[in-house]
Amino acid sequence: MAFQAAVRGLRAASTKQLLVSRNQLVRVSPRRWLNLQEYQSKKLMQDSGVTVQRFFVADTASEALEAAKRLKAKEIVLKAQILAGGRGKGVFDSGLKGGVHLTKEPAAVGELAGKMLGFNLTTKQTPKEGVKVKTVMVAEALDISRETYFAILMDRSCNGPVMVGSPQGGVDIEEVAATTPELIFKEVIDIFEGVRDDQALRMAANLGFKGPLEKQVMVLYHKYIDATQVEVNPLGETPEGQVVCFDAKINFDDNAEFRQKAVFAMDDTTESDPLETEAAKYDLKYIGLDGNIACFVNGAGLAMATCDIIDLHGGKPANFLDLGGGVKENQVYVAFKLLTADPKVEAILVNIFGGIVNCAIIANGITKACRELELKVPLVVRLEGTNVQEAKRILSESGLPITSASDLDDAAKKAVAAIAKK
Repeated sequence: MAFQAAVRGLRAASTKQLLVSRNQLVRVSPRRWLNLQEYQSKKLMQDSGVTVQRFFVADTASEALEAAKRLKAKEIVLKAQILAGGRGKGVFDSGLKGGVHLTKEPAAVGELAGKMLGFNLTTKQTPKEGVKVKTVMVAEALDISRETYFAILMDRSCNGPVMVGSPQGGVDIEEVAATTPELIFKEVIDIFEGVRDDQALRMAANLGFKGPLEKQVMVLYHKYIDATQVEVNPLGETPEGQVVCFDAKINFDDNAEFRQKAVFAMDDTTESDPLETEAAKYDLKYIGLDGNIACFVNGAGLAMATCDIIDLHGGKPANFLDLGGGVKENQVYVAFKLLTADPKVEAILVNIFGGIVNCAIIANGITKACRELELKVPLVVRLEGTNVQEAKRILSESGLPITSASDLDDAAKKAVAAIAKK
């Protein structure tokens, strides 16, 4: 949980960056909790009785065309499915502009889908190269007479969940908050009591709705109590007075996986860093950075401190890898495989403070990895804590080219110097 808190504190909404000095920002990968695609979020809401548009999902242009015909709608909206905002203003490397398109012709859906699927979509929230679109959502387009914003978020300042709403939706909510803060309404939820009727009614009134929203608010809160974010933008009203969730985003806390197995089975890792996905299989917490010194640590705070001190001495961290507490020898070996799989890595710095962790287990894992992987890059190791003398003996008697360090500052200096000598 400390790792999750640390990483969440380091991350902005979708453009993931980590400050490693006052003048330098580096990109990190968008993981550490379950982030659902729009169609998945809408399916969960639909199953819970929340009103959404009729829709189908397609992986090919022909499937998209068939879906459009099956809808038999007056107008159809085609939406590229990626885990980033700003899709409507995005650009595909196929030349197509916009990841969201409206049309009244089913044939046009197939043609548009052909220019989306298999191509990279670049938005203000994606990497420069964009993200490959593998799925599209084909939905019934409904007339919207009014667009609002509604979300339930975890707020540290309130020590729990908060309902946030605005009668001005369908746009960037941060912009609304900056230009017209009086249009942002909040209701702090008692995490033990849950959403009260008066809170739901007050939020509905602030958004300009009567009746229908109250029930949907209750459903969204109680059904997704394990979510870190439930966001609907826009939550719209049709000319007939129907309240519809037109766009949805739900994130789930990965600590809740044990009781949300069906939800976590929906996890789509295609947009994740492959190294991070592989690390998670072995209960390792990995974040890729842009530098060339791999950081191998136990504990989120120690990982951040290690990154900072490397930067202080003129180096650049290549990753943020946290072993956690109950580490086993095999995890150390796997961690080294992951670190050496990154072609940018020119040195590895191991920084372990053994409280729960037994330093001897780390040492055995290091020597095994060095021998079996035939490590080619400089390795600097700083160990302190439980069974450290045995660990140091294992390393010193291994006959391997391992550089020992007395403390973190010494380790960072030696790692930076090792690269300079190459």
